[in-house]
Amino acid sequence: MRFDPWNPEFAAHPYDVYRRLRDTEPVSFFEPTGQWLVARHRDVNAALRDRRLGRSYLHVASHEEFGRQPEPDFQEPFWRVSRAAMLDVEPPVHTRLRRLVSKAFTPRMVEELRPRVRRVAGELVDGFVERGGGDLIAEVAEPLPVTVIAEMLGVPESDRHLLRPWSAGMCGMYELAPSVEAQHTAVRAASEFADYLRALAAERRARPGDDLISALAQVVDEGDRLTVDELVGTCILLLNAGHEATVNVTGNGWWALLRNPGELERLRGDLSLLPTAVEELMRWDTPLQLFERWVLEDVTIGGVDIPKGVEVALLFGSANRDPEAFEDPDRLDVGRKDNPHISFGAGIHFCLGAPLARVELAESFGALLRAARKIELVEEPVWKPNYVIRGLEALKISTG
Repeated sequence: MRFDPWNPEFAAHPYDVYRRLRDTEPVSFFEPTGQWLVARHRDVNAALRDRRLGRSYLHVASHEEFGRQPEPDFQEPFWRVSRAAMLDVEPPVHTRLRRLVSKAFTPRMVEELRPRVRRVAGELVDGFVERGGGDLIAEVAEPLPVTVIAEMLGVPESDRHLLRPWSAGMCGMYELAPSVEAQHTAVRAASEFADYLRALAAERRARPGDDLISALAQVVDEGDRLTVDELVGTCILLLNAGHEATVNVTGNGWWALLRNPGELERLRGDLSLLPTAVEELMRWDTPLQLFERWVLEDVTIGGVDIPKGVEVALLFGSANRDPEAFEDPDRLDVGRKDNPHISFGAGIHFCLGAPLARVELAESFGALLRAARKIELVEEPVWKPNYVIRGLEALKISTG
C-alpha cells in the first residue's frame, strides 16, 4: 500500500506506510495534492516552529502573487470565518487574537473547571453504565467536551445540539481535496454557524453574562482589539477545536485499549497512570494525522530543498510513531514517561486548549474505569472515511 488519503484501508491503518516513508522517503513530493510530505518527528517538530512556514500566506501576498488560484466564490462564507480565526493567521494578528482568549485556558483556570468536568463526566458515564453500555462516542465522548466548551462560551443548553453537526460539516473542508459535496456542506455549516454566533454576540453585547462570548463582545470595535468577524471566527474555532479532537481521542483511545487488554488492565489497576495514559493514547493513534503549512521562504527540510509557494503536509501520525523519538513506538505503554508527542502541535500555533483537553480526557477515562464492572467490545468499530481528522463512526461496548 502507498500513501493514499482517500483509500479507507489506508486511513484505517496508515502506520505501515508511515514506517516506509520514514525509512526511505522522509520528505517526498505527493503529486495528487502538490504537497511535500514530511514524515520524521525531528523534521515535523522543527517545521512547526519555523517562521518561514505559515498557516497562511495572505499576510505577505495575494493569491495571485503567491502563484495560487483564489477559491471559488461559493466558498467565501467558509473562508471568511476560517481566516478570521487565530489558527489560520500569523503575527501580529495571531498574537492579538490569542492574547484575548488565552487567559481562559491557562492551566490554573482549567484546573478550576475540573470539578465541573468531573461532574459532567460522572453523570454521562453513570447513565452509560446503568444502560449496560452503548455507543461510547455518541453517549459519552461527544457530549462531555461539547457541554464544557459551550458552557465556557455561553451557548445556551437548548442550542447545543446544533454545534456538533455544524462542526462536523465544517471539518470536511480540511480533508485533502474534499469533494464538491463536502465543500458545499462545509460552506453551509459555516454560514449557519456564523449567523447564529453573530446574533448571540449581539445579544450578549447588550446583556452580558459571565461567559467568554460576552467578554469578547464587549471589546468588538474597541480600537483595534476585535472585529465581529474575528469574534465569530474565534468562537467557531474554540467550539470546533474544543471538542472535535477530544471526541476522537476518546474513541481512538478506548479502541486502542481494547486492542491492548494488558494495558487496559494495567490502567484499571492503577489510575495514577491516567496522566501518562492520556498522553500515550494521543500519541499512539492521534486524531489529527496531518497538518499543513505554506512555505513563505525557500527552506530545506530533512536535506530536501523546498521552494517558496508550495505547501508541506506534516504527518503527525508518522512523527508520533518515529523510533528516533520514541522507544518501541508501535507498543502502547500507558506508563510511558518520555513522550514528546506532537498531537497538540508546537510553536506559536500550539493548541490553546491542550490543558482543557487533558483534564476532560483524564476525567472521562477515569470515570468509566471506576464505574464499569467490565468494558467489552460489542462489535468491531468502523473508521470514518476521513483521513486528516481521523476517528471512529461509533464504538459500541458493554459494561454489564
